[in-house]
Amino acid sequence: MPVVIARPFNTYGPRQSARAVIPTIITQVANGKRQIKLGAVSPTRDFNYVLDTVAGFIAAMTSDQGLGEVVNFGSNFEISIGDTVQLIAEVMNTEIEIITDENRLRPENSEVERLWADNTKAKQLFGWQPRYGGREGIKQGLAETAQWFMNPINLASYKSDIYNI
Repeated sequence: MPVVIARPFNTYGPRQSARAVIPTIITQVANGKRQIKLGAVSPTRDFNYVLDTVAGFIAAMTSDQGLGEVVNFGSNFEISIGDTVQLIAEVMNTEIEIITDENRLRPENSEVERLWADNTKAKQLFGWQPRYGGREGIKQGLAETAQWFMNPINLASYKSDIYNI
């Protein structure tokens, strides 16, 4: 069978589940909170904007390269949750304080401290690379995501005052 195993890394963007960290932060800020409740802020992630993830899937599906391969689709940019919070505050033009919520901390030995994609194979096989890569790319993706969440109709679908599991 002609199969490529696509491994998207931490996709974020409009309409994302409230269980994920980026909508958790944005919806709290959008609802006027300045003390943001989070779990651990030291783990790092390779966030990939949804348009880049979709472009990666399309690149894999429309190519006859990469059959039988496992391919990472990620930004190749690693950022901590704490630094992500600061970027969100920056794009939403606000100052916030992070409050550690014990309920949001993962059980001992269950936190993934580092997720980072090497997207070299996606570039080599499909010519794919993220449009929203690096610090400026994630900042642009976060701005577009925050703009979507700031629409009162969209924001009303999210409950920022509870911890979604």
